[in-house]
Amino acid sequence: MNRPIARLLFAVALSTIAACSADNIPNTDVPDNSENREALEFVERYRHAVERRRVGEILALVSPRFFDDNGTIQNDDDRDYEILREQLARFEQLLDVRYEMRYRRVTYRADRVLIDYTYTASFKVATPSGDRWETRLRDNRIELVREEGEFRIISGI
Repeated sequence: MNRPIARLLFAVALSTIAACSADNIPNTDVPDNSENREALEFVERYRHAVERRRVGEILALVSPRFFDDNGTIQNDDDRDYEILREQLARFEQLLDVRYEMRYRRVTYRADRVLIDYTYTASFKVATPSGDRWETRLRDNRIELVREEGEFRIISGI
């Protein structure tokens, strides 16, 4: 292929990629529209509460009907609102938290909003041998419902 045509094809491909990404909410893979922005802004409130280790703020964002089976058929890892509250009480033991979320997709169902994301969570914990950081990187899905006109987390944390 001659050089001018190759350059032209490269420029067209690059402009196509740039045009597609311009239609997404910045730093996400999610199309930019008011519904998606509202859902992601809500989840960002959750993310910030996690980083601040504010258990009360997190629980205020969670539905009392919360249930998460952790994607397994076993019952021993299922969590409801009460179990979640008990688990979050351990946040006070953490010395520091960094929690990043890369939003991949928002899907609307009749009664739920499904948000697929990749997270990186780093937790600083005190141990007998000194402070140390633990890190997790995973894909996950958070599910939102509307209760009294407000989003609440029903599953996925």
